[in-house]
Amino acid sequence: MKNWQQGLKPWLIKYLALPSDVVLELPRITIVGDLHVYIENHKGLITYSETELKLKSNKGYIRVMGSSFVLKMMLPEEILLEGIIKDVKFIPD
Repeated sequence: MKNWQQGLKPWLIKYLALPSDVVLELPRITIVGDLHVYIENHKGLITYSETELKLKSNKGYIRVMGSSFVLKMMLPEEILLEGIIKDVKFIPD
């Protein structure tokens, strides 16, 4: 079953023009300058402080480092972080 699903996902992306981040359940990260980070499709908040944000994703973790962080919006699968963004990293499981 798993092999069939793995073969189906690339076909859905190519022939139905579905966004790969949606089909593969990957996070989508939008960075505006060094002031805002908008992250969609995350699986939960792990760490939040004035200098670090860490979120769970399907393939590991997303870590944002910087300073003066303020959570402007937080929904079950979306987050908007404002502050001075210095680094965004993917950390595998």
